[in-house]
Amino acid sequence: MRLPGSSRVNIKVVDRTSGAVTDLNLPGLRVPEEALEALGATLDALTEDHGCFVLSGSVPAGVPATIYATLTERLRAKGAVVAVDTSGEPLRHAVAARPDFVKPNVQELGELLDRPLRTPGDVGRAARELHASGIGMVVVSLGAEGALFVSHDGAWRALPPPVEVASTVGAGDALVAGVLAARLDGSDLETCARRGTAFAAGKLARVGPVPPTPERVAALVGAVRMHPLGNA
Repeated sequence: MRLPGSSRVNIKVVDRTSGAVTDLNLPGLRVPEEALEALGATLDALTEDHGCFVLSGSVPAGVPATIYATLTERLRAKGAVVAVDTSGEPLRHAVAARPDFVKPNVQELGELLDRPLRTPGDVGRAARELHASGIGMVVVSLGAEGALFVSHDGAWRALPPPVEVASTVGAGDALVAGVLAARLDGSDLETCARRGTAFAAGKLARVGPVPPTPERVAALVGAVRMHPLGNA
């Protein structure tokens, strides 16, 4: 479904010497209410032969902050698996709708729970708290320090192998994609964590919307360092 007008433009300026990325995010379309109704109908139709949906990104002008919560409830009622990757009020509302999988970073998780997360222990307890609220899998991205994974299977810290970083843009999206691919294959939490972390690490070596090859991901999976987390 397309709306008239220009898509939002996001420009990423990468300094190849320092690795610094400058974001230039331009405003996008204002979405009319009737378009949201059409979106809901389109998603209903897609659930007939699609079982997994990712709701991600910031919310456009004209769209209520409750949109991801509304869509989560709608999709889960159809039996779909729903992953949410957003921040701020859209994340707060979405969490209340109990998606199957959320991926905040440390800052977003702290804002969600209204408290600072200063230590790894703070982050682990916060992730477990979010999981206990009814969310099947919680993944907290830690930037260069990897990610923390919590589900009914337990809790793991995954550390990526050292890679030459060309750009960090898209690494979070790659993490979500890798985790979901493993989950849809029926893998356990440790395998989901390994594949997601490997996919994100592989993306770091590429500039632009270019995913790593399956061969590169397979090579990185075995180099991901996994640490089980205790109950503290």
